[in-house]
Amino acid sequence: MGPTGAGKTLVLEAIAGLVPVTSGRVLINDRDVTKLPPEKRGISIVYQDQALFPHLTVKENIEYGLKFRDRDVKSTTSYVARLVEKLGIRHLLHRKPVNLSGGEKQRVALARALAVRPSLLLMDEPLSALDPSFRDEMGMLLKDIWEYTGATFIMVTHDFTEALSLGTRGAVMNKGGLEQVGNLWDIFQRPATVFVAHFVGMRNVFDARFDGTHAFINGLLIQPPKPEDRKIGKLAFRPELIRIVPRLDSSVAQINVFSGTVTSCAKKGFTCEITVKVSSVQFTVHVPMAMALNMGISEGQYITVVIPPEAIHIF
Repeated sequence: MGPTGAGKTLVLEAIAGLVPVTSGRVLINDRDVTKLPPEKRGISIVYQDQALFPHLTVKENIEYGLKFRDRDVKSTTSYVARLVEKLGIRHLLHRKPVNLSGGEKQRVALARALAVRPSLLLMDEPLSALDPSFRDEMGMLLKDIWEYTGATFIMVTHDFTEALSLGTRGAVMNKGGLEQVGNLWDIFQRPATVFVAHFVGMRNVFDARFDGTHAFINGLLIQPPKPEDRKIGKLAFRPELIRIVPRLDSSVAQINVFSGTVTSCAKKGFTCEITVKVSSVQFTVHVPMAMALNMGISEGQYITVVIPPEAIHIF
């Protein structure tokens, strides 16, 4: 994962053997394949533009790679037939790529890549060119195909939400380097750097001072989830974890309760992004649009927000 130009596709091509590796090694199942040609690595790759052969039919595209592999014909034929059924493209077998939709081309490209039974499938932003309505459907299909084939899938994306819905483990890249590697949910909840925090949508990231039991952001006192030994660091929390309360009363815990002025209220689809200024600190809050409308939240309004200590991440 990472923004455009981070080096994601280059890493994918290095794994595939399409670009030389000048330092380090490429290991697949503990096997050093760094100096092996691409065809000896047991890898398939699917590009964003699918790269189907325009002069071949769908069937010929799918079977193309099988010409160069030693295989059990009966077993392979049965496997490919089941793959075609799972991908829902049997009715397309005699068409040419020019007569396919974007989603159909992506399914054919997947079938061609998986027909040779790779141990590793590399995908370069396979969903980015699809309409939103097809993207979710294709994502579910990818998970189903992954379970069916048993291959390892490595996917490049610039969309963390997409990665979180499809993957289990990930790496965030920036300017050719790795910012963080690990379980995707851990990265989402506990980013290791400011860059990763912003990349995963943790909009509230501040420089903070600590005195053991308290944190201070520009003099504003905040209660962290547990005592901190460090003196300085970063304090962050997700915008959707901040609660807006109608009024301050005895039912509201008196921890991390702040009142401030709404400086902006922007529509973000079904979400309302609210900026609240508390003293000299600005918090970004995300609430469902229906809630914002029901509460009548508008610019200039004075509101009270609660930041649960357990929502706070310190790094």
